[in-house]
Amino acid sequence: MAKLKKATLEKIRKNLEQRKEQIEKELEAFTKKDEHVKDNYRSKFPDFGDKEDENAKEIADYTDNLSIEFSLEKTLRDIKKALDRIDKGNYGICKYCGKPIPEERLMARPASSACVECKDRLTSQ
Repeated sequence: MAKLKKATLEKIRKNLEQRKEQIEKELEAFTKKDEHVKDNYRSKFPDFGDKEDENAKEIADYTDNLSIEFSLEKTLRDIKKALDRIDKGNYGICKYCGKPIPEERLMARPASSACVECKDRLTSQ
């Protein structure tokens, strides 16, 4: 089984940690952390005023923020899982077939937990 070089693994870890910080800052801009659910955020409802057009803008912005929040939370969970796999020593191994994930894939998408073949098979079903 091919093993990632230590320098490559450290580069990936650094990339993941930087991306994690960036996402957390992005989330802080329009959400607040849910104190009851770990790693969950809640979009803040904007307040532009009481006029009809302001209310419509509030709802539109809130809806957009929910979508962005969901996407950022998913990415953040994937990054945290990847960092956990690095810590546990099983990073770079496909969770479906157990084969090594090619280094090129990990460099392009560091949070990957599946090889291209398994990912293709899963998404084509």
